[in-house]
Amino acid sequence: MEISGAEIVIRCLQEEGVEYVFGYPGGAVLEIYDAIFKQDKFKHVLVRHEQGAVHAADGYSRSSQKVGVALVTSGPGATNAITGIATAYLDSIPMVVISGQVPTPAIGLDAFQEVDMVGITRPCVKHNILVKDVRDIAGAMKKAFHIATTGRPGPVVVDIPKDVTIAKAEFHYPQSVSLRSYNPPSKGHPGQIKKAVNLLADAKRPLIYIGGGAVLSNASNQVTELVKMLGVPAVNTLMALGAFSGSDSQNLGMLGMHGLYEANMAMQHCDVLIAVGARFDDRVISSPSHFLSSPKKIVHIDIDPTSIAKRVKVDIPIVGNVRDVLEEMLGLLRQTGAKPNAEYLATWWKQLEDWRSHDCLKFDMDSDIIKPQFVVQKLYEVTGGEAFITSDVGQHQMWAAQYYKFDKPRRWINSGGLGTMGFGLPAAMGAQLANPDATVACITGEASIQMNIQELSTCKQYHTPVKVINLNNRYLGMVRQWQEFFYGNRYSESYMDALPDFVKLAEAYGHVGMKIERPADVEHALREAMKLKERLVFMDFITDQKENVFPMVQNNRGLSQMDLPPHMRHLQSGAIIKDRDYGNLS
Repeated sequence: MEISGAEIVIRCLQEEGVEYVFGYPGGAVLEIYDAIFKQDKFKHVLVRHEQGAVHAADGYSRSSQKVGVALVTSGPGATNAITGIATAYLDSIPMVVISGQVPTPAIGLDAFQEVDMVGITRPCVKHNILVKDVRDIAGAMKKAFHIATTGRPGPVVVDIPKDVTIAKAEFHYPQSVSLRSYNPPSKGHPGQIKKAVNLLADAKRPLIYIGGGAVLSNASNQVTELVKMLGVPAVNTLMALGAFSGSDSQNLGMLGMHGLYEANMAMQHCDVLIAVGARFDDRVISSPSHFLSSPKKIVHIDIDPTSIAKRVKVDIPIVGNVRDVLEEMLGLLRQTGAKPNAEYLATWWKQLEDWRSHDCLKFDMDSDIIKPQFVVQKLYEVTGGEAFITSDVGQHQMWAAQYYKFDKPRRWINSGGLGTMGFGLPAAMGAQLANPDATVACITGEASIQMNIQELSTCKQYHTPVKVINLNNRYLGMVRQWQEFFYGNRYSESYMDALPDFVKLAEAYGHVGMKIERPADVEHALREAMKLKERLVFMDFITDQKENVFPMVQNNRGLSQMDLPPHMRHLQSGAIIKDRDYGNLS
């Protein structure tokens, strides 16, 4: 029995167990939308902008371990999706984006709403496919889901011309897919793993450096067991928060440009570093030359061989799925009983605790103006650390990462690689649909939220009771901070001079709005909002305009060359190792 190409697309999505498709209809995909109308095995979520569709699919994927699916039309529908696709690509999020295309005879003739989607997306997808024959749809869809979810995950675009969705063919969905040029590794090399274990046993200042790959490979349990078995400290990148419990005493916190003092100092001065699913990003280690100026041996575990030694030379590369490699490493550690020397480790911990004692996240708790850090702290207390937290990009993102302690993976959902303003609200929609009984909060700023604020309408239609935490300082906060630090306080176009009344705006969309202006009202307002479990609540917190994010590592400086908060300025000259006994590293 032959069915249309559009119906084949739907059958493929059903075969893959897709639960939600986020999209926006248009001429080139009307056949697919007509087929969606005739089925009830998955739900379609009508967003208000295609960028919102891809971000929502992204948030759904990050919070559920499932593939996010978006559907957009040709031309402007496809180009509107590019930012979301690039966001997913840089953070390695498994996603399938189906885009409509003009009929095959019109391709290349500048037809109405024609763009070369394959060409445009080539730099920011894991793979893309233009389907020119209806008989190839099922194979292309199977390939898309396989590529998106295996190896280093990422978004795959399937571009389907309208005439292909109209044409008919028999439906046969492949049970498996074999690609000659694509065979990502799983197990690590046993010899390399043995070398890593031996190196750990000889370490005097060991450190586990946890990256987003630990979350993507679902290796949280293995990471935790490794850290606990060895008794060593760990640090997290922005993308790895929750892979190892943020409230565990062995967790030194987030490292990098706005990382904690103790985390950055440990990263700089360790002598054996185990990098787990991380890539030594510029926002993590800043200057490679400074980072390597303190001698250290580096073990680098990653599924993607192109990520290994891309920015820093490593001593023991291990290519493989993070979870599988850690399982092999744990087995060898159990078998051999290898551990770092207890005496050296105790000395190392003494130094780490000294660095931690400076309390780099301390802020003015007695302020008459709401401090943004205070709002995040109270949100953590009120939610018991159990919420799914999405964020946009800027100061509020960093404060969320610093002050909300994530104890579980996939609870922290943000645009790390691309830094996409407008990500938070649609991502929160996707996370809420994936976790309907959970508390989902979007921590945002008055500038970011307006990038995709139209999705408040989608939230109303699909009953997603997200709690929006708007840290409103009336500035493009991170831009203003840089202008203060590096541009002589010349605040060029960073002041938000005509903001809407967010309470009235939220109410106009059918939601609950709150405006909070006093520190004494913060906790009560949060608790009241959380009681409204079936309603979206938009909370507009009027915060200190002059507050900056500390610590901060300026571009091309070393991790130990941080700009520190006022109470730590006496330490700001930078840190060096003063002796070989490791008794005074600061």
